[in-house]
Amino acid sequence: MLVVKDQHTYEQLKLITSPENVLADEYLNNHTYTRLGGKADYYVTPETYEEVQKIVKLSIKENIPFTLLGNGSNLIVKDGGIRGIVLNLGRLTKIDVVGTKLVAQSGARIITASQKALAHALTGLEFACGIPGSVGGALFMNAGAYGGEIKDVLESAVVVDATGNLLHLSADDLDLEYRSSNIPDKGYIVLEARFSMEMSEYDDIKAVMDDLTFKRESKQPLEYPSCGSVFKRPPGYFAGKLIQDSELQGKQIGGAQVSLKHAGFIINLDGASATEYINLIHFIQDTVKSKFGVSLEREVKIIGEDPAG
Repeated sequence: MLVVKDQHTYEQLKLITSPENVLADEYLNNHTYTRLGGKADYYVTPETYEEVQKIVKLSIKENIPFTLLGNGSNLIVKDGGIRGIVLNLGRLTKIDVVGTKLVAQSGARIITASQKALAHALTGLEFACGIPGSVGGALFMNAGAYGGEIKDVLESAVVVDATGNLLHLSADDLDLEYRSSNIPDKGYIVLEARFSMEMSEYDDIKAVMDDLTFKRESKQPLEYPSCGSVFKRPPGYFAGKLIQDSELQGKQIGGAQVSLKHAGFIINLDGASATEYINLIHFIQDTVKSKFGVSLEREVKIIGEDPAG
């Protein structure tokens, strides 16, 4: 029989959303691309915008820690897990196309959104055809690849603010910059994104997406769990090239390894712990700084607690 830390919180969450959408003591390595992470006290997957608002308001009222996980693609969860409520919006996946506008809920994969745009001969999201994150995560970090980024096509967004209120914002309201936005600072939870696209030829769009997919599959270690590109591009350099020139490809700490296929990736080669993964990140940063005087800034987000003891 499941014994939860706080039966009151558990019952309150089950009143907000379906009971099957509330899991107690859930291992987060089941929900991250790196296959890393300890337990969440409560792992909740709401089905409506109203449920998201109610969960935020419950966390405020009961003073319960609250964390938005996203789909776990550009993220490392520490081995000690996360206290309180962990929210995943993976049930919000609806995508609609009206004319040249594509409206996607935050839990939809940004790859799926790019494929939907292709199906309607809409151009602008081709760059996202290989980005593994969710639509919400793509806005969170202004995701980009191959010369394109979210801010190029985003028109507006629907978010829940830190107090549980629903807001309709323009793209300019989000301060989208290179791999950043004001979403984390404002405490916004993205529920929906509206993209402004242009009509084009289906075959032309598909050709671009096929080319980008080939480049991604041939250069990235997709056969292993990873968080994607670990570091932002430092001004005037390429992170992967600096790591490669530091002779770090293949460097391994525990089960975490700098990919032999692409030096900008760290893979979970053999049952790595989050601690090993993070230690390897620090080792790379220290080595590159020592050899080239360049500070590598993490693109991947690290959350959660260190293990007890």
